[in-house]
Amino acid sequence: MTGAPGSKWSSVFKSIHASNDVDRTDYTEDRKYWHDADTPGTKQLMHTGAYWDPGMEFDTDDWDGPFSGKGVRIIKSHTFAHQLDTLKEKGHPIILVYRNDFECLEWWKLCGEFNITYPNYQYFENLDKMWIHIQNENKDIMQFVKNNRERITKIQNSFALCKECGIEFPETVPTYVFGEKDIKVYLYK
Repeated sequence: MTGAPGSKWSSVFKSIHASNDVDRTDYTEDRKYWHDADTPGTKQLMHTGAYWDPGMEFDTDDWDGPFSGKGVRIIKSHTFAHQLDTLKEKGHPIILVYRNDFECLEWWKLCGEFNITYPNYQYFENLDKMWIHIQNENKDIMQFVKNNRERITKIQNSFALCKECGIEFPETVPTYVFGEKDIKVYLYK
């Protein structure tokens, strides 16, 4: 799974992560972040589970490291956006989350920017470089979508995403309609 910082990909992740078919053993107290950007005054758990970005605890090739259970494992990294042609050769479905560059940056800043406690965003260095990273990640995601149209499905909501990924829809989470949050979700499989 990939999306630029601020793309709201964590919300997409949360909308399917509670499925009984998903291995959630990568979730620990150290791997979570709460914010109230969407619900001022009421913090919600937004970042959960391991991330595979530079500066994080797992190497991009160590997909088993944080897991100890069974089920579908969701591996997520912002920088996977630059490796999509290589990743597709592994044969796994790829969830791609897109939101326009400006909205990504503004949302990421509202959610805490470099004060976010998990994941570690130090790799992105400063706001000027973050802006460049967001633009480049979004550009690479959309180029991949364009180049792989025959294997890409645009997904409208979390129920459809679960169905397309072959996992049970989580009973404890309402259906999340991506377009209502200005998010575009694509599935490569």
